[in-house]
Amino acid sequence: MFLPGKLLKHLIREGRLTVIDAGGQRHVYAGASPGPSVTIRIRDRAAQRRLFLDPELRLGEAYMDGALTVEEGSVYDFLDLVTRAKLDFPLKKFLKRVRRTMRPFQTRNRTKSARQNVAHHYDLDAGLYDLFLDSDRQYSCAYFGAPGDDLETAQLKKKRHLASKLMLEADQSVLDIGCGWGGLALYLAQACGVRVDGITLSEEQIKIARQRADRAGLESQVNFRLEDYRQTRAGYDRIVSVGMFEHVGPGNYDEYFEQVARLMKDDGVALIHSIGRGNGPGSTSPWLRKYIFPGGYIPALSEVIPSIERAGLWVTDVEILRLHYAETCRAWRERFMANRDKALEIYDERFCRMWEFYLAGAEVAFRNGGQMVFQIQLAKRGNALPITRDYMFEAERRLAGSGEAETMDGGG
Repeated sequence: MFLPGKLLKHLIREGRLTVIDAGGQRHVYAGASPGPSVTIRIRDRAAQRRLFLDPELRLGEAYMDGALTVEEGSVYDFLDLVTRAKLDFPLKKFLKRVRRTMRPFQTRNRTKSARQNVAHHYDLDAGLYDLFLDSDRQYSCAYFGAPGDDLETAQLKKKRHLASKLMLEADQSVLDIGCGWGGLALYLAQACGVRVDGITLSEEQIKIARQRADRAGLESQVNFRLEDYRQTRAGYDRIVSVGMFEHVGPGNYDEYFEQVARLMKDDGVALIHSIGRGNGPGSTSPWLRKYIFPGGYIPALSEVIPSIERAGLWVTDVEILRLHYAETCRAWRERFMANRDKALEIYDERFCRMWEFYLAGAEVAFRNGGQMVFQIQLAKRGNALPITRDYMFEAERRLAGSGEAETMDGGG
């Protein structure tokens, strides 16, 4: 067994898990409450031994390699079941201490390693992202403002929501740190009439972002650069960063917010949108760090706020988005699975299984694992913004009613 039978018996509290071990023996663990019914098969004894010692790393590897298969249900059902159970294993406390000790070295993200880490994930074949993202290539948490919102609508509402918090005026200068494929920068330029500099470390992203700006006729209003945020020098009225802070690393938080403060004009406003931990500091999943986001770390607010304070910035607003990212990942997972055959034409079976595990694991992390998204609004002065949040709501209504220009051209 990959975990002691008695341990699983006590930990599975909802649903039923059936494990067929490498010898063909079936082990059934049923919880007291209704839930998913899942059957997995472990196909070789070496994988079984590895799973027993370190399932946090080896579970994903076994699924990628086909050494673990799901016979009943889906990989999402399996991960949903085990994350509800909060599984324990013999070396968990020891490995947790080791990984916390190693975290500063694994998330240093100096200039050279930061570029390499970004390339590992974001410089994949551009066609892969077309298979599961929305048509604007928004690769961050959507904003599901109403029941029934589809992914396209929710991602447009996300951009609108971000714009409302920046309190933008025509011809202001905006820096987009980690601009991705350029969708937010193009939206802000078209819908709000601002000038945007977008920076990223991904060569694939910058190429597509520039192509999109040219097609939209915005090349004089939006400028995309291959640049590390630490190298940026100009001052800006507004700064926005969406889904990039997870790649900064705790050892660089002071430097990051000091740079944000330097780049903001005295009456400037910044908005940082990041995945966060609702249950305090931790360490990155070893599987996620090895295969998906090397150098990445999801911060707790308690790790972020002190660096903001040391940089001399005001925290003027904080919003926590809880299940919005779970719904975003659900939509991505369903789109990817619907297009899995196309993904297999780009990459191989092992890659496709890795991506399945990644998207399913991300969704259950937001449903069961204490992860959320925070949006922190910052300013240099306490009087830089109105004293109520009414201006945000008014801006969202204005943008929604203005027939805001669409930038969703498919990204390619």
